[in-house]
Amino acid sequence: MRHSVLAVLLATTAIAVGTAACTSAEKESVYTVGTELGISKTAMDTSVNPGDDFYAYANGNWQKTTEIPADRSSIGSFYIAFLETEKRNRELVEAILKGKPAEASNEARIASFYNAYMDTAAIDAAGMKPVEADLARFSAIADKAGLAKVLGEQARVDVDPLNFTDFHTENLFGLFVTQGLSTPGEVLPYMLQGGLGLPEREYYLSDDPKMGEIRAAYRAYIVHLLTLSGIADAEAKAARIYDLETKIARAHAPREESEDFTKSATVWTRADFDKKAPGLDWQAYFASSNLGKAGKFAAYHPAAITRLSKLVASEPLDAWKDWLAFHQINMHTDVLPTKLDQAHFAFYGTTLSGTPEQRSRDKRALAALNQYLGDAVGKAYADKYFPAAAKAEVGDMVEGIKTAFAKRVETIDWMAPATKKEAIKKVETIVVGVGYPDTWRDYGRFNVGNSAYANAVAGEKAETAHQLAKIGKPMDRDEWWMTPQTVNAINLPVQNALNFPAAILQPPFFNPKADPAYNYGAIGAVIGHEISHSFDNNGAAFDSTGALRNWWTDADLRKFEEAGQALAEQYDQYKPFPDLAINGKLTLGENIADVAGLQAAYDAYRASLGGKEAPVIDGFTGDQRFFIAFAQTWATKMRDAALRQRVATDGHAPGMYRALTVRNLDAWYKAFDVKPTDKLYLPPEKRVRVWG
Repeated sequence: MRHSVLAVLLATTAIAVGTAACTSAEKESVYTVGTELGISKTAMDTSVNPGDDFYAYANGNWQKTTEIPADRSSIGSFYIAFLETEKRNRELVEAILKGKPAEASNEARIASFYNAYMDTAAIDAAGMKPVEADLARFSAIADKAGLAKVLGEQARVDVDPLNFTDFHTENLFGLFVTQGLSTPGEVLPYMLQGGLGLPEREYYLSDDPKMGEIRAAYRAYIVHLLTLSGIADAEAKAARIYDLETKIARAHAPREESEDFTKSATVWTRADFDKKAPGLDWQAYFASSNLGKAGKFAAYHPAAITRLSKLVASEPLDAWKDWLAFHQINMHTDVLPTKLDQAHFAFYGTTLSGTPEQRSRDKRALAALNQYLGDAVGKAYADKYFPAAAKAEVGDMVEGIKTAFAKRVETIDWMAPATKKEAIKKVETIVVGVGYPDTWRDYGRFNVGNSAYANAVAGEKAETAHQLAKIGKPMDRDEWWMTPQTVNAINLPVQNALNFPAAILQPPFFNPKADPAYNYGAIGAVIGHEISHSFDNNGAAFDSTGALRNWWTDADLRKFEEAGQALAEQYDQYKPFPDLAINGKLTLGENIADVAGLQAAYDAYRASLGGKEAPVIDGFTGDQRFFIAFAQTWATKMRDAALRQRVATDGHAPGMYRALTVRNLDAWYKAFDVKPTDKLYLPPEKRVRVWG
């Protein structure tokens, strides 16, 4: 997620939450809350000079003593908020299960979905019968027109390039619906590249020996899954599938191009697909995907769409049929027999992410509820667990940080008045959602029964229908893209809006009992981060209405790009492994938001003091507590495989490097008396300001 704070930390392979409890050391470290101090002294290693390694100074003892649970690929400060939220969700669901929910109510849907997902005996007894109709549908494809029809039937609104930078789908094309990048006020269906079982194209094309090992394991996994599914001639079919996916990978745009919104604003009419992307029967595709009435499309990956369409025409029909069968099974192994589920985890959980154990079924059931009935669970969560006082307090912090950001823009001496005016207007008109949405999703058309597989497919179709219904209607700037029970926050560029779900507005990010320095350094930095995404390397391309347009003078844009380049070069120097460095360009948007957001949060904190100095508490000044709180929110420990995957594919730098954002703030140097001889010291002219 570019615009989401933690992105991959909450993705399935990374969060991998299970039954293992926190270690005693973990409980006493980053997560100690409820005191006036707020920050955790037991997490710190004060023997470390903060100017040499600020992350170790703030989190060193936590890093040494915390163990990653066996069912996780990583652990960090977001975990405690997630665990508390999961506990609350469990209490809500258990109460529903014990009650007698009214027929066709959301509570009834929650109970039916949960019970079907948990009934692994019934799932195992059913075997492959639930998926047989889909496999027969693929097997019956007789020609390329029939293939186009099935590809359209498989289409789902299952990616989000703008809010989450989520480009991955196993379907041939990904769909997304919101205002077009270059069509202000007009909601369009976006079409993206897809079709891969591995995370992205470099896994197929990279010369890195470790990628080669993953490719070999993936080929073996395809054979294994087909064999477990009772599909004959698995070796030959797996070879065809992998060969086809390699060609699909070559057709894909690289990740860096996907991350650049300005290169992705192409609009195609319906006729353009026939003209610019021949090979696929587009009439059949759009008719079966319920997009037949759409007149315009946001072609997010135009060149890839052209190349993928050509592959539909050039590659053998049998290869496509094998590919469809494999991916239908692969995307639904959690609701198919246990042996398939275990095989899927062995590859995606262990081989790709290094996680030794699968999460327990009951926790995965809660996660599935959040995915398919998220608003139904979310309304119950918000009603019970999010007090109005917290909503008001966080709302006040948001306004204070918005004001601080605007003041910083006012003081920029290199920015032209017209550019400055639009930047301030953009800050002032941001729509901020705190806690939960004003309106809730209607699940009336989602029929939930006693088949876990059928429920999952029905849920996907219900979500797709819900999203496609927005096409042609005015954009709703108040639309939420996260549920209240999500431990995260997000910036929505085309809506010029922010969402701060209820679940992140709790310890260790927000604690009403803690000193203000703690809250501003923790949740304040999160708020500042999300506001600042409106002004990162991609967000700065959108104006105050959410339209993608250049509102900069050439001179201003050069200055901004120079600052971004300097920040990218700073992050290029960080090396988690001797053979692998952080990609400063790939992570630039997040890093800009970290720098600008932390500075705005610091300014708002100082303004909240009303000109007075904060008291010294337990030996720490207010400024010290602010920066330590920030660094402790980024406490991170990852398995090597997961860390490599993160660095290779994700727009977020790992947390231990995000904590080093402090190097760019003058106030940090003063707070900890950082000297030119210290390892993290940057001369004033090398400190990246970006905004102010």
